[in-house]
This record gives sequence, structure tokens and C-alpha cells, in this order.
Amino acid sequence: MSELITTLKAISEVLWGWPALILIAGTGVYLTLRLAFLPLRRLAFGFRQVFAPATGEGTIAAGAALATSLSATIGTGNIVGVATAIHSGGPGALVWMWLIALVGMATKYAEALLAVHYREKDQRGQYVGGPMYYIRNGLGRNWAWLALIFAFFGMFAGFGIGNTVQANSVAHGLNDSFGVPTWATGLTLAVLVALVVLGGVKRIARVATFIVPFMALTYLLAGLFVLADHAAQLPAALALCFNDAFTGTAAAGGFAGAAVKEAIRFGMARGIFSNEAGLGSAPIAHASANTDHPARQGSIAMLGTFIDTIVVCSVTGLAIVASGAWTSGAKGAPLSTAAFATTFGDLGDVVVVCGLAVFAFTTLLGWSLYSERCTQYLFGERAVLPFRVVWVLMVPVGATVGLDLVWALADIMNILMAVPNLIALLLLAPVVVRLSKEFFERHE
Repeated sequence: MSELITTLKAISEVLWGWPALILIAGTGVYLTLRLAFLPLRRLAFGFRQVFAPATGEGTIAAGAALATSLSATIGTGNIVGVATAIHSGGPGALVWMWLIALVGMATKYAEALLAVHYREKDQRGQYVGGPMYYIRNGLGRNWAWLALIFAFFGMFAGFGIGNTVQANSVAHGLNDSFGVPTWATGLTLAVLVALVVLGGVKRIARVATFIVPFMALTYLLAGLFVLADHAAQLPAALALCFNDAFTGTAAAGGFAGAAVKEAIRFGMARGIFSNEAGLGSAPIAHASANTDHPARQGSIAMLGTFIDTIVVCSVTGLAIVASGAWTSGAKGAPLSTAAFATTFGDLGDVVVVCGLAVFAFTTLLGWSLYSERCTQYLFGERAVLPFRVVWVLMVPVGATVGLDLVWALADIMNILMAVPNLIALLLLAPVVVRLSKEFFERHE
């Protein structure tokens, strides 16, 4: 097993090397420029659309599509991923997370716009879409093989990033903090997930719409309380982040030091892991939304990246830096716990573990939809129910297997599903620009 894990980690290192990060970041920069910074200029417009009356056809409400998308993205990446980035790349990694998120907003906007524009109705009359559909319908039948590749890796990626990683993080967090057996956590999660997932996209959307705002606000309030407690250190913390982003971080306390390239690499990689811009996952949810124009839903979808990284990840990251916990030598969830413990004491552990548990649960729901849609694309309607059963059964398995194996597999599947999606985004950029101009010229 150790040899397998070593091999998978080596593969992951290669796949998540500079070429992949440049491709993802470059796509975001290219789309941002082609759209003349539209996502940043239209941020307020996007927020207004979330609360606007429903328009057009779809399976779920536009805001519910955003909540479903956020249920998948606001997960372990916001607690474990941010801490890992800072542990490996120093405080400067946080700045690179922000930068990749700002250009990632254009990526997420384009993904959702294309997903709505090229979506279809399935045999049950529900709208389905995503990269596999805009590759096939947008690029033509000659590109159908690329759509199949995305669906294949998307189907398996869900069992990594969206299932086993989440169950594993919760199970080990509860075991370390409260002594709860990992198998008990796995079974409990499996039952809760089954109650929602077996009901399909509408039930997932209803639960996400109820839980996501509550969980995000609760965690943000706790994090803001930590920042308020360290308000005097915040200016210096921000200065440290921006300075180290371009000069590297010297060794301090239990922190071994990091070069600029490590800040860039870990900041970008963990930022992408958290907000998923470019992976092609979120547009699968947005394709089901009630909307009268693809650009309208795109303006809602881009908020997911902003909320996930610019808001939620920032609170975690700044708490770690401002509290001084980043020099402790801890990594992952324990590093986030150390930051919250500076304000809440022993309750800091409870805040982080409970936040991790709820975030992971909703991610299990959101990613079940993504992986299911990929399975449905490959094998048709008959595969939906068997998929849901297998998804539920994999939860307790993920809770009890080794974390190193789970993370290595998740990282590999993530980048393998991203590449076909990014190719499609670059080739279909003219469609994104045309539809955006068409829509916003009427909404100046």
C-alpha cells in the first residue's frame, strides 16, 4: 500500500505541476480579458440576480443552483486546504489564492453560461448540462470523444474530492477531537446522505438552500470573531501576506520557510481545489437553473468563486496568519484549530470540527449530483439509481481508509477532468463573449 501511495503522489505531483496550473490560471486570465473584466464589473448585478424573481425555464431555482454549487465547493478546502497552503507556501500563498479566485470568476461565469446555453432535457423532463454537453453540442460531434473523457473522469472524481475525501476528513476530525470511531461517523454520514441523495436534484437543492447559508454565516461569524480579537495584528498580517507572496517566507517558529514558487504553487492549487473554477463541476448544477438567458445564470455562478475563496477562505487564512498560528508547525485542520483556539480556547477545536463536519456533509450532496450527471451521460437513465446506491455505500468506506491514498486519488482525478473542460472553454470563448454582449447590452 505504501508503494501505491508513493506512486500516486508522484503522479499527482506531475499532473498538478506548473503546466496544469498555468493552463487553469491562463484560461481564467484569457477569459477575464476577453470579457473585459465583466465578472468584476458585474459583481453587484450578480448578487441582485440571486434575489430576483424566477425567470425562464429550468428544474430548480437560480438561487438554489448557486446554493447547490456552494454546497459542493464550501468544504474541506476552506478549512484544510487553506491551512495546507499556508503551511507549505507561507502567508503569501493566501494572496495567490485570491488572485486565482479573481480570474476564476470569469472561468466559472463562462462555464455556467455555456452549460445553460447547450443544456438538454432528459427522459424525466429535467434539464441537464455541463462540460460534456457543451463540448458535444458546442464543438460538434467530432469532439464527442472529449465529452466522454470529461464524463468518465468526472464520474470517478466525485468519489474522490466529493465523497471519500469529505467522509475521511470528518471521521478523522471527530475521532481526533472527541474519540468518535471512524466507522460510526461513516455509517451516520451514509444514512444522512442517503436520505437526501436518493431524492434527486430537487431534494439536494432544497437541503442545500436551507443548510448552506446557515453554515457559511455561522462559520464566518466565528472566524470574524477571531479576526476582531486580533484586530491589532491584522494590518501586519495583511502586509506579511502581500510581501511574502512575491519575496518568499523566512523560517519562523515551527515554519520551515518557503520560496515564492511554493507560495504560488500551493496558493493556486489549494485555491482551485476549494472553489473548483475550471474543473467543470459547478456548471452541472447551474445547467438545471430557472433562467431566461445563459449570461444571467453565469453572473450568479461566478458568485460561487467569490464567496468561497474571497470571503470564506480569507477568513480562515487571515485567522491563521493574524493569530500567529502559522508559525506553530501544525498543518491541515489542526492549524486552523490552533488559530481559532487563540480566541475560543478549547472551543476552537469544536468550532473547526463542527464546521468541517457540516461543510463536508453538504459537499457529499453537491458532488453526488455532479458525479451522477456524468454517470447518466455515459450510461443513460438506468444507471442513476445504482449510482446513488454506490455513492452512499462509498461514504463509510471513505471514512475508514487512509487519508494519504484518498487525497492522492482526488488530486489526480480533479486535474484529469479539468483538462477537457478547459480546452472547451478556450475554444468556445467567442460564444461566451457573443452571448454576454447580447445580454448586457439590454441590461445597461
